[in-house]
Amino acid sequence: MAYEKAEILTGAAVLAVAIGFAVYAAQGSGLLAQPETYPLTASFRSIEGISVGSDVRLAGVKVGTVTDMTLNPATFFADAKISMRSDVLLPVDSTILVSSEGLLGGNFIEVLPGGALENLEPGAEIEDTQGAVSLITLLLKFVGGSDTPADEAPQP
Repeated sequence: MAYEKAEILTGAAVLAVAIGFAVYAAQGSGLLAQPETYPLTASFRSIEGISVGSDVRLAGVKVGTVTDMTLNPATFFADAKISMRSDVLLPVDSTILVSSEGLLGGNFIEVLPGGALENLEPGAEIEDTQGAVSLITLLLKFVGGSDTPADEAPQP
């Protein structure tokens, strides 16, 4: 009889841990109690390393997500739709850029708030954008030397 009680208690403990893990995973993925959001758009020269679901951060804190990305056939820029938390109101002169977590880290969208008194309305476009900087391109510029032609170089 004691053996059956131990099995029941062990099974209940395993079940409780599994339920706790499922709730934790659902909260982390945003399936439970999603905060109120509003949409914004931005047009980037390059959003390399960004995908739907990527974080939008302000001062290192996640304040939104990328909800859609499309190529604009008229401008050949990448148009991104962003879902921002409704408690984060951005000034109209805010900047949005693609940032990296480090050399081997992933990319995310960073928001730099401006100083204007007016805030962006839902559905508005953030016009001041900066696309992704390719690490390979930077390394090639470094290895290739400066952009100054040899005949314009300072004379000793």
